[in-house]
Amino acid sequence: MNPISRGIRQHSSVLHSVHRLLDAAVIAGVLFVALQATPVGGEAGNSLANELVIITAAAVLAMHVAAEATGLYHSWRGDRLRRELACIAMTWGYAVAGLLGIGLLTHYNVRFSYETKIAWLLGAPAAMMGVRVAIRGAQAALRSRGYNTRSVAICGTNELGVQLAENLNGCPSLGLRVGGFYDDRLAEVGRVAQNANSRTGDLDQLVADCRSGKVESVYITFPMRAEQRIRGVLSKLSDTTASVYIVPDFFVFELMHARWTNIDGLPAVSVHENPLHGVDGLFKRSCDLFFGSLLLALLAVPMALIAAAVKLTSRGPAIFRQKRYGLDGREIMVWKFRSMRTEDNGPVVRQATKHDSRITPLGAILRKTSLDELPQLFNVLQGTMSLVGPRPHATAHNEQYRTLIDGYMLRHKVKPGITGLAQVMGFRGETETLDKMQGRVRYDHLYIRDWSLWMDLKILFRTALVVLKQENAY
Repeated sequence: MNPISRGIRQHSSVLHSVHRLLDAAVIAGVLFVALQATPVGGEAGNSLANELVIITAAAVLAMHVAAEATGLYHSWRGDRLRRELACIAMTWGYAVAGLLGIGLLTHYNVRFSYETKIAWLLGAPAAMMGVRVAIRGAQAALRSRGYNTRSVAICGTNELGVQLAENLNGCPSLGLRVGGFYDDRLAEVGRVAQNANSRTGDLDQLVADCRSGKVESVYITFPMRAEQRIRGVLSKLSDTTASVYIVPDFFVFELMHARWTNIDGLPAVSVHENPLHGVDGLFKRSCDLFFGSLLLALLAVPMALIAAAVKLTSRGPAIFRQKRYGLDGREIMVWKFRSMRTEDNGPVVRQATKHDSRITPLGAILRKTSLDELPQLFNVLQGTMSLVGPRPHATAHNEQYRTLIDGYMLRHKVKPGITGLAQVMGFRGETETLDKMQGRVRYDHLYIRDWSLWMDLKILFRTALVVLKQENAY
């Protein structure tokens, strides 16, 4: 007997196909316009028609292949516009990288002018973004006037149900109107009871409204542990033609870049996950290697001078290596210019404090300007660290705080960084209180949940400003 496959299909609509066609048209159209608008482009456009067709077809194909990796053509209903626009930019970047790679391997180079190529490479993603903005604007305008909207019911007067209603009401572009709450139980006290005043009736009333067409979709927000209640509702609603959705109460968990996965037809959702899988991980690693090598080349002479100064001004090695936790909690050796007279690396490591007697005069300058962290560029090239990520703590501090802060070790779901979100948000330097360490961990979790290349670039830029201010560094 063959096993039954119980998979979850990704919703696909006509709009997704329209997006694919529009993107292909934009890629071709912008290239044609660039050929006509650039100085050499006009002549090339008349004589190189074959190359125009070849590069357009290759770009459209590369765009669609890259989109499978980035998920560009999945349903964006409910997602913010900026996330979709960022995904367009990332997908086009991958597509262009693929085109350049193919060109290098095949030694094929189109005879378009550089002006034409640059205009196309910059204009195509901008035009695709403009199309998405226009489509969303048209959808929002139509739905705000009552067109293409559906009436939905929320089954469950609880915290999750109220949150769902607030999300739907706050995003009218979704085209979903909350018809009310339905439940056999009274609303809880407080915020839930106040927001559930629009409670229309019990579950029998819900079934009746679904049969009459008053309600077109039902969102069940019962807790997942209430299996029998969910089964009962589903059984009653199976006698209607309403669309039924279950909203899982995953918010009770600390979700770290949650995503759906599939195990031979059985769906599963990740709770704690590394966001840098596949293409994203490869791209971040490529950026680390490129910018890390560039910085190391530019700073080689200053680093040599700092190493000599450390060696000449105090006893001990110029570079100090300390045991810390890296990706997935594996122990790594982090490199720093020695700034103290001692080399604490055992089961007990005391954090540096203001006016710490262990810090050398030169070490105080290095720590104030964060120059002591420069040798960690070698860690970046080695692959044990990244330019941006949660700052690695001494092993002794990890063992201390993992017992005091829930989810502390989740910060090791990505590689540690030379700088991080917590450091640019005011949690740089000493964490003498538990509240400060909790704040740092909170921002580390936020970085993992919301990671993007743009976030990394913003953190690097803000790090320079933080170092110039020299706050909380000693």
